[in-house]
Amino acid sequence: MNGANVARVRALCAEMVARIGLDLRGRVVVTEAATGAYAVTPVLAQLAGAAEVRALARDSRYGTADEAQAQVVALGGTGVRFTRVKDAALFDGADVVTNSGHLRPIDARTVGWLRPGAAVSLMYEPWELRPGEVDLAACQRAGVSVAGPDEHHPDVGVFGYLGVMAVRQLLDAGIPVRGSRVLLLCDNGFLDDIGTGLRALGADVTVAERPEDGPPGRLDAVVVALHPREHYRLDHRAMVYIGQRYPGAVVTQYWGDIDRTTATPVWPPTPPEPGHMGILPSAVGADPIVALQAAGLKVGEVLTLGRPPTPEEEAFLLRVPERAVT
Repeated sequence: MNGANVARVRALCAEMVARIGLDLRGRVVVTEAATGAYAVTPVLAQLAGAAEVRALARDSRYGTADEAQAQVVALGGTGVRFTRVKDAALFDGADVVTNSGHLRPIDARTVGWLRPGAAVSLMYEPWELRPGEVDLAACQRAGVSVAGPDEHHPDVGVFGYLGVMAVRQLLDAGIPVRGSRVLLLCDNGFLDDIGTGLRALGADVTVAERPEDGPPGRLDAVVVALHPREHYRLDHRAMVYIGQRYPGAVVTQYWGDIDRTTATPVWPPTPPEPGHMGILPSAVGADPIVALQAAGLKVGEVLTLGRPPTPEEEAFLLRVPERAVT
């Protein structure tokens, strides 16, 4: 972040804390120290009055631990306690734990370090939970609450950026969107927001769940936004089919793993980690990340109130369905 971005992101964080009434007073928050827009998480917790904020910093594909720590401090996180080791000491006495990259997996061993009454925020809606990230059964046994933020909440509005992200990905792939013929493959809650965003800029969008159900004639792009599973969402056969039926169309990997061994063009050039998105919300600015991370921390606040939440407080979170706890 340059100086101008730092000033703007600081302002966004303060505005978001005020907008959703984020109040973490008296709570110990354990999260990560990350780079770019994701550096905001410990800063938001500090702005919300947390008694202590602990942040795990590690080297990653996005930056070094030193860079992450420096960026958090630059945003105002001077009171954050940084560590490079994920151990029992990090979680000792924690009230709120975020399901952030450096803290994963929140497995049975990690849950064993948490006190009963602590809370884990998924930091995204529960239906997006990837296998192996949070041991829900261990949390239930330990008396640790788990929930995710409602990203559709009017004071959060993260899903409103999904269409912008799809547009950004297409532009990066050389597709102008306006007047472009697009097949949107989607089987989840992203559908309406992505479709609306593409159509708003003049794309001719057909929606399906399989390439075989695409429209006749030429396509410019196939946007893949399919819920990840254990296997490819578009396997070798499907990718060959797209290349033959829609020659020249680029496949943009928004979400859902695909086979990249065919001649069919794919964007982005570097595949995301299995199960992860091919474009992060931060690609369109810090705003959706500030909103998402603040909403995730709000989940931790509500889960650790020590009393039943009001309907207004409950509206910020989505509970994990009982069937998901196995």
